[in-house]
Amino acid sequence: MISRTARYAFQILGYLAARPAQQLRGEEIAAATGIPANYLAKILNQLRKTGLVESQKGWGGGFRLRAGAENRPIRDVLVVFDGLGSAERTDCALGRPACDAGHPCAMHEEWAGVRDGFTRMITTTRVADLAQ
Repeated sequence: MISRTARYAFQILGYLAARPAQQLRGEEIAAATGIPANYLAKILNQLRKTGLVESQKGWGGGFRLRAGAENRPIRDVLVVFDGLGSAERTDCALGRPACDAGHPCAMHEEWAGVRDGFTRMITTTRVADLAQ
């Protein structure tokens, strides 16, 4: 339901959220999270582009959460890495094209509960909640 890239982004954001006053080098984040360095660099770049992370080049540089990013819902991360469709699934659990309250599949009610719970979780969980 959540891609590996989005899970890695959550790990990175959690690591940064736990150290809000620090500029952290990519190598340190990679070592602490176990995310391969080249993969981490691509994710950090995307997080920077979306305004969740800021970076500073040169000596003493590194990455940290952008001011205010700690209050953003994790839904924002899922939208960036998994697309809106993954963040708010409305499709049928069995893949039927016409599944709704009027024509429910066998899993419609259960899936609606799972989907609603998932949507609630990603909109109420904040980046700060990911802090390790």
